[in-house]
Amino acid sequence: MCGIVGGVASQDVISILLDGLKRLEYRGYDSSGLVVLAENNSLNRARAVGKVVNLEEKLKTKKNKIKGNIGIAHTRWATHGEPSNRNAHPHICNHSVSVVHNGIIENYLDLKTSQKEQGYKFTSDTDTEVIAHAIHLSMQSSETLLEAVQKATATFDGAYGLGVVSPKYPDTLIATRKGSPLVIGVGKNGNYIASDQMALLPVTKEFIFLEEGDIAELTLTKVTIYDEGGNQVERPVKTSKLNKGQVSLGDYQHFMQKEIFEQPQAIRDTLESRITKENVLISAFGPKAQRIFKKIKQVQIIACGTSYNAGLVAKYWFEDIARIRCNIEVASEYRYRHPILLDGTLFVTISQSGETADTLEALKTAKKINSKINTLCICNSAESSITRGSELTFLTHAGPEIGVASTKAFTTQLVALALLVTSMGVTQKTINKKQEKAIVEGLKRLPGLVNKALKQEDQIIELAKRFKDKTSALFVGRGTMHAIAMEGALKLKEISYIHAEAYPAGELKHGPIALIDESIPVVAIAPNDELLNKLKSNLQEIKSRGSQMIVFEDEDSHVKSMKAMDVIPVTSNLGRITAPIIFTIPLQLLSYHVALVKGTDVDKPRNLAKSVTVE
Repeated sequence: MCGIVGGVASQDVISILLDGLKRLEYRGYDSSGLVVLAENNSLNRARAVGKVVNLEEKLKTKKNKIKGNIGIAHTRWATHGEPSNRNAHPHICNHSVSVVHNGIIENYLDLKTSQKEQGYKFTSDTDTEVIAHAIHLSMQSSETLLEAVQKATATFDGAYGLGVVSPKYPDTLIATRKGSPLVIGVGKNGNYIASDQMALLPVTKEFIFLEEGDIAELTLTKVTIYDEGGNQVERPVKTSKLNKGQVSLGDYQHFMQKEIFEQPQAIRDTLESRITKENVLISAFGPKAQRIFKKIKQVQIIACGTSYNAGLVAKYWFEDIARIRCNIEVASEYRYRHPILLDGTLFVTISQSGETADTLEALKTAKKINSKINTLCICNSAESSITRGSELTFLTHAGPEIGVASTKAFTTQLVALALLVTSMGVTQKTINKKQEKAIVEGLKRLPGLVNKALKQEDQIIELAKRFKDKTSALFVGRGTMHAIAMEGALKLKEISYIHAEAYPAGELKHGPIALIDESIPVVAIAPNDELLNKLKSNLQEIKSRGSQMIVFEDEDSHVKSMKAMDVIPVTSNLGRITAPIIFTIPLQLLSYHVALVKGTDVDKPRNLAKSVTVE
C-alpha cells in the first residue's frame, strides 16, 4: 500500500515530508518522491527509485536542493507501470497542479483516451496521471482548487486518497479520500495530511480522520472539511495515544490481543488497491506478473512456522480452485534433500519478516538448482532480504506486529495467497469471471466476518479457564481446516506452553485416538462443507472416549452438543476461501486467554524470537 504525507507549515516542510515517508516504509514501496512550492511559486520535485534514503540523498545535491512551506510526498508500490522515476509520484500537469495518489482509478483508460484527444501529454504509465490532468482541466472553470478537485473526482471510478497542490493557489493543500484512508494532522505550526497517523507523530498528536467521500481544504491556520455532497461538516479532532518512538498498546493488555483485534483493518489494508468491484488486480504482484503467471505449470511453496500453515491452506486452494499443481515444504528441510525443480515452477516464499534464515537459504538454493524458475515472495516487510531476492513481491499490509505469536500477519498472508490463487487461475483461465467475482465478494466480506468472530471473546474467556491444569491438547479439522488446526495448536503451545498437536480428523483412528481420555481437551473446527458429515462421525468417535471437547462451527453446521462438549457458532455462510481465515480467529483468542490463565509472558514467550535469522 502506498503512503502519502503532506503539509502546510510555517517552516520548511522537507524534513517533515521525509521523516513521514520513513515512518510509512513498513507499508511497502518501490519508489518515492515529493513536491514543494518554492519561493518563486514554482513546483519543485524530486523522485527516486528504491528506498527513501535514495530520495534523501538526491535532495542533498545542489541541483535538487529545494525547500518550501507547502508540499506533498509519496511512497509508491507499482500497479500501473514498472518502478521508475517517471512513474514515481508526485505527478505534475502543465506546471500547474501536482498530485499524490493512493488507490486505483478503474476508468483511467477511458479518461486517458479523452484527455489525449484534448491535447494532454502523458509522461508516465500510471493511472494517477489522469488525476492531475482532470484537475488541471477542471481548474479552467473553477474559482478555487477545492472546486476543481471536486469536479475532477466526480469523474473517477475506483478508490483514491489524494493530496493536491497548485502554484495558482500557493497557500492551499487539498486532501480527499474514497476507499483509501487519509488522516489530517492538526499542528501548532501547520496542518498536515498522511495515510497513517504514525507518519505525523513528530509534529502533532491531534488528528482528524476523514470519512468516505470527504474533501478537505488545508491552509496554515485552518482546516475546512466538506462531505461527499459538498456540505461543510465538522469532524472530531482526536488525540492519538501513540508514541512517536514506539507502537502503543492503547486500551489493550498485550500486543497480541491488540493485533488480534487489528485484523479487520489489516485485511482491508491488504486488499486495498488489489481488487476492484469484481476483479483481482494481477498487477498487484508486479508489472511482470501476468506474463509470468501464464507460463507457470506448478507452484512450490516454502515457509516456516505460521507461514508454513498459511501455505498448507494455499495448497488446497491452488489445486481445488485454480486447478494448478502445488507442493509445499518446510524451509529448513528443503535445501538439504537435493530437490528437483522443473521449468515452469513458481517458487513462492512466505515470511512475515522477510529475514527468516531457512526460507532465505531455500530461495538461494532454488535459484542455483534451476535459474529458469520464477520467484515470488509474500512478506510484511518492504525492505527485507527476501523481497530483494525475489522476482515478484506481494507485501501484506498487516503493519508492525510486535507480539511474537503471529496473528494479523497470518490472516493477511492467507488473503495474499487467495489473491495469488485467483490471479493465477484467471490468467490460466481455470477460474472464470463468475468465480472471480464470487471470490472478490467473499474477500470484501472478510473484515465484517472477522469482527463477528471477535464477538465470541467473552465465551472463549470462560472456555480458556478449563485449560488451567492441562498439559496437552489436540486440534482436529478436515481439508483446509487441518492446516488451521495446526495453526491453532502452534499458537497454544507458543504462548501457553501446553503441548498441542493437530491431526486431520480422519487420522485419529490410525493412532492418536489412543491418547484421548477425559484429561485431554480436543478442539475441533466444523465448517459447513462437503466433509461436515464425516467430521461429525469423527467427533462421535472422540466423544465416546470421554474427551472434553470444544467445537467451533459454522452456524449452519448444526453440530449436536453432547455432555462435556461446547459448540460455539462462529459465523455463517462461509466459502472455501473465507472459512479458513474466519476460523483462525477463535483459535487465536483461545490461545491468548489460555496463556493469561497460565500466567505466561504472552508477547515474549520463552525461547522464541519474532524473526528467526539463524538456521
